Amino acid sequence: MLKSKPPAGDEWSFEVKWDGYRLAIHIDNRSVRVLTRGGHDWTNRFPTIAADALDLGLDSAIFDGEAVVLDERGASDFSALQQALGGRGGKRSAAGALLYAFDLLYLNGHDLRPLACEERREILAGIIKPHTSILFSADVDAEGDAFLALACKMGLEGIIAKRRDAPYRSGRRGEWLKIKCVQSEGFFIIGYEPSSAALGGIGRLLLAAWKSNRLTYVGGVGTGFTDRSATTLREQLDALLIDKPALKLTRKGTRWVTPSLVAEIEFRAWTTDEKLRHASYKGLRDVADADGVLRLDE
Repeated sequence: MLKSKPPAGDEWSFEVKWDGYRLAIHIDNRSVRVLTRGGHDWTNRFPTIAADALDLGLDSAIFDGEAVVLDERGASDFSALQQALGGRGGKRSAAGALLYAFDLLYLNGHDLRPLACEERREILAGIIKPHTSILFSADVDAEGDAFLALACKMGLEGIIAKRRDAPYRSGRRGEWLKIKCVQSEGFFIIGYEPSSAALGGIGRLLLAAWKSNRLTYVGGVGTGFTDRSATTLREQLDALLIDKPALKLTRKGTRWVTPSLVAEIEFRAWTTDEKLRHASYKGLRDVADADGVLRLDE
C-alpha cells in the first residue's frame, strides 16, 4: 500500500525499497523455481539466484525477494535490470542480478505465515549464506521520517514500513507500506497523441489505472523518452491500434490501442481529480510483471 509519509511507532520496522522485479523462490526436494508475481517461471532467467538458492541446503522453502541490478553507487537500477533481461519480452538471463530476500513463508515443511513478521525475518536471516547472490534485506534502525529523508538524499526509490507483529497475508492490507521519494507505478497505455515534432512521433501517451475493477483515465505523459525508446514504443503501439478507446474518453486525433502494454511512470503527485502530476516515462514493464498496474482503490 502506497503512502505519502512513513508511520511512527515502535510497532513498525523499516527497509530499503529495492527497484527491481519481485520474485518468489520455491525450493522442493533439491529443485528450485523462480516465479514472478504473475506466476511466470523465470528460473532460467535468473540462473545464479536459482543455483545459490539450492546451495542454501534446504529441503523445502518459499521466500520472497526483489531481483535487482546495482549501479556503481550500490543503488538498484531498474533500467539496467530490464536491459540485462533483454527488454520487455526479452529472453536473456540476468546472471549478474542479486536477490534481496525480505520474507519467508515456508521452511522445511513448516508453514511460517502465521508467525509475526519479525519472527519470519529472523528465521530468514539465519538461513541465508554470505557471499552469494541472495542477500537479506535488513531492517534499518532509524525513525521513519529520518530514514526516508536519507534514502531520498542517496537517490534511492524509497522505503518500506512493515508491522513487526503482522502475520503473512496476501494482498494489500496495510501491514506493509511503500513510501517513495519519487512515486513510480505501472499504468496501462490506452492510446497516444501523434506528433511529427516529437521523438518517435509520440507527443503524449494516455494512461489508465484500475478503479472498482474498471479502467479509469489518469492523464498522460510526454517526457522521459529517448529516440530509440520512443521509436520502438511507437511500433509496438501501432500494432495494437483499435477504433474506439477501451474506456469512455474523447480525445480528438488520438490513436487508441488495446490496453496490454504497461508503462512504468514516475510522477510527483496526484491532482484532486486523480490525474498524474509531473509525469515522466520510465519504460515498459515486462509482460510477466503486467499485473502490477496500479489500483486506485487499494
